[in-house]
Amino acid sequence: LKNRGIKSANERKEFFNPTHPEKLSLRTLGISQPQVRKAIERIKKAKKKGELVIVYGDYDADGICGTAILWERLYSLGLNALPYIPERFSEGYGLNAESIKRLKEENPELGLIITVDHGIVAASKVEAAKKLGIDVIITDHHQPGKKEPKPFATIHTIEIGGAAIAWILAREIKPSSEGLELVAIGTLADQLPLIGANRSFAKYGLEALNTTQRVGLNALYQEAGIVKGDIGPYEVGFIIAPRINAMGRLVHAIASLRLLCTKSRPRAIELAKLLNKTNLERQRIVEEVVLHARGAVGDTKGIIVLAHESYHEGVIGLAAAKLVEEFYRPAIVISKKGEIAKASARSISGFNIIETIRKLEDFLLDGGGHPMAAGFTIETGKIEE
Repeated sequence: LKNRGIKSANERKEFFNPTHPEKLSLRTLGISQPQVRKAIERIKKAKKKGELVIVYGDYDADGICGTAILWERLYSLGLNALPYIPERFSEGYGLNAESIKRLKEENPELGLIITVDHGIVAASKVEAAKKLGIDVIITDHHQPGKKEPKPFATIHTIEIGGAAIAWILAREIKPSSEGLELVAIGTLADQLPLIGANRSFAKYGLEALNTTQRVGLNALYQEAGIVKGDIGPYEVGFIIAPRINAMGRLVHAIASLRLLCTKSRPRAIELAKLLNKTNLERQRIVEEVVLHARGAVGDTKGIIVLAHESYHEGVIGLAAAKLVEEFYRPAIVISKKGEIAKASARSISGFNIIETIRKLEDFLLDGGGHPMAAGFTIETGKIEE
């Protein structure tokens, strides 16, 4: 308990008997109540006016699960809502100005975008949306940058994950405990410390995972050989989440979202097989990158920084994590593709990687993340420097 920073009797009680997420207050989560109220008013207005609302997620497990939760809640309340997951290679992480423009051209009635698991560093993209007459509500848990975005409303805290914030917003729109199984996947996949509210979401979310009626998850369990009733953090972290993540790493994460939301059993089985196959391919590619990287680390000291043309952009984060595991040093793995390179970083306890990356902002085109995991974009010519 001491090791987890748990000292008071109250904290101990909470650790062993976590509060049910339905009872977690916005204040204890560090979420602004006025901002939530503002967001809900805007959502109601969108419903009244028949505007299209796009839930714009991220392509990792936390983002996909959060997108599913929020989209399902809005859709069930009769809103004209669509989920949207960007394609990693052509659109990149988070909001993309070109994509917003295209979405508005295809859907002139688009009036509101709600981000899930990103947006807190997207000041210029929020402005681009505003110019097209689109309001933006940001829901995110990443570290804010220097330039604060000015959306219609911001629902931000670093206490919980992206899917958990999406669930809290959904709960505030219309109380329901639906979607907790997806929050557990997002929370565990993002490797958040399992204390406080994260522990609540993990505990009650795991209970929901073991009894879920979602045909997509049940098909995934069957495909991966998971037995209901035995699902714990290991099964989520090493079996379920990697399959959900694999699509966004290699192809397009929309298939993972479809698996979570589908009501059709044949479709669920087909998608579960696709996720499984893609995950096997992902494992093979990671192995290749790690083999090459291991050879390149040599006897260097300090932070591991590696860049190469052969590194697949979709798996550099996993490769960085494997290097950290092996050498217990922060690692940055960079995929060079022409003029622009993408980097993924993983850290060790006590070394704040996003803070370190922010000190080099003058070299970078873009960047964001957490103290333990982050990413950035850089001109290939500036890597050596």
